[in-house]
Amino acid sequence: MKILNGTLALVFALFAALQYNDSDPLGWILVYGAVALCCLMAALGRSNKWLVMGLTVVVAIWMLTLLPGFIHWLRMGMPTITGSMKAEEEHIEVVREFLGLFLALLAMLHLVRMTWSNPGA
Repeated sequence: MKILNGTLALVFALFAALQYNDSDPLGWILVYGAVALCCLMAALGRSNKWLVMGLTVVVAIWMLTLLPGFIHWLRMGMPTITGSMKAEEEHIEVVREFLGLFLALLAMLHLVRMTWSNPGA
């Protein structure tokens, strides 16, 4: 688990670093950075159950706010979101943000399962 959590920490730290040129970087840097920090803490055996649970709730709520746009994209027939780095249409940015939060939520759910099933964490 240490290797997995360390790898996740590096990946989410990289995600955070790549947000500096986004149109709304602060929230993304904070959320990806917080996920990276939680993963690093888990890799070091220093998980905080309440921090993990709180961040999981924040990520899930943020993701749910983007769910209508994601569903709209699905109903549109899932047009490409990879044509260019610049989002020419609104659904492109919404879907990319939703998927980024989905990845963050998966990492956080992994940490929830790990920290809450381990009485010593």
